[in-house]
Amino acid sequence: MTGAARELLLSRIRDVPDYPKPGVMFKDITPLLADPAAFMVLTETLAELCVRQGATKVVGLEARGFILAAPVAVKAGVGFIPVRKAGKLPGATLSQAYELEYGTAEIEVHAEDLGADDRVMVIDDVLATGGTAEASLELIRRAGAQVAGVAILMELAFLGGRARLEPALRGAPLDSLITV
Repeated sequence: MTGAARELLLSRIRDVPDYPKPGVMFKDITPLLADPAAFMVLTETLAELCVRQGATKVVGLEARGFILAAPVAVKAGVGFIPVRKAGKLPGATLSQAYELEYGTAEIEVHAEDLGADDRVMVIDDVLATGGTAEASLELIRRAGAQVAGVAILMELAFLGGRARLEPALRGAPLDSLITV
């Protein structure tokens, strides 16, 4: 990604202080999504990463990851698979529990959507502590698929998500377009 493209994306991410609670600086991507030029740059950049890594499927993590991953899948010519919070998908699912700072959570994927021939790129908007991304990698592997990589719009480096995610990547690349 060029420096100009990175600056365009960064300029469209708004800081919202004290949201969702005091002391948190929320990174709002809705201005980026509202700007068709910036959204296209983001989509094309992520699609290029998918193609470069030989992805056959794109996984989007609930909920903003859906918004980013679906157009990337179309642009890259691969399938889109939503990874949802537990209880949101009908039919047979695989689930994966993971630890949060304040408890536990669980994500799910349709069991039949991933198979041994799939190379899966995980896409999300923000890498914070890495728990959800780590759980998604385990879920993908449990479904029998390979992890092609993880692509993140923005990494909040001060939260240590990359260090947590490194062992779960098992050599697959982690691409962060913007690091703050």
